Amino acid sequence: MSIEGKAKEAAGYVKEELNEKGDSAEAKRKAQEGRDLRNEGRIEDGKPPKPGTPGTGN
Repeated sequence: MSIEGKAKEAAGYVKEELNEKGDSAEAKRKAQEGRDLRNEGRIEDGKPPKPGTPGTGN
């Protein structure tokens, strides 16, 4: 488990949570960036990416 992977996962989670409720195209884009960053961190740590549907808590 790398510290960098954990940091990416945490930062991606925060970015996704802050933007997932927005209706604008910019908010949706930032939420997707957060999901991508979170999954990148998970992959670095040897975990599978989270394929969950946004807003469902999965």
